[in-house]
Amino acid sequence: MQKRNYQKELDRILEKLEAGGRRPRLLLHSCCGPCSSYVLEYLSRYFDIVLFYYNPNIDTPQEYAHRTAEQKRLIEDMEAQKDLYGAVEFVQGDYLPETFYEAVRGHEKDREGGERCMICYRLRLEEAALAARTYGCDYFATTLSISPLKNAEKLNEIGMQIGQEQGVEYLVSDFKKRNGYKRSTELSAKYGLYRQDYCGCVFSRREREEQKKNLVRESAD
Repeated sequence: MQKRNYQKELDRILEKLEAGGRRPRLLLHSCCGPCSSYVLEYLSRYFDIVLFYYNPNIDTPQEYAHRTAEQKRLIEDMEAQKDLYGAVEFVQGDYLPETFYEAVRGHEKDREGGERCMICYRLRLEEAALAARTYGCDYFATTLSISPLKNAEKLNEIGMQIGQEQGVEYLVSDFKKRNGYKRSTELSAKYGLYRQDYCGCVFSRREREEQKKNLVRESAD
């Protein structure tokens, strides 16, 4: 079975919006400032954006506060530098790590990219869909697909299912396409953003630390 090309599907949606002179309201879930940079630049041309920062998976309050501050600063700086086509409304979700730990209970030993991550995708996208309804948005989406380490196909499957359940259209995407990830690194450098080297949860941090140790061992051999 041929995989769907979510970038081409998004192209068609955006072309219809532009041709019809419509500028809908989009609830954009963001995992972090760096990942949101290109997506904001790209989609602000077509939508009025409510950026929803909801990430209960982040491992410590200090890390959460740092990433949140960077997200807010990025929006302000991009608006000041005219890298956005319109103002972006920032909405911060509740930081309740116990919600994440309860959701992934029993999956603590899963590898990154496994079932634990799928549960985390769903947790955040469900909250994003509810927020989209609360803020009167026509669509909801997530920046997560910009990462080469994230499963865009699963993200879209989960997002579309939740959209049907909640009655809000999920904006299909694969933001890493068209050099989206590369552009996000350029914008991160331009704005001096903090780029973390793990997804956010304690499990991804531990796995990343183990990878670093292995690299040190290999280089010493």
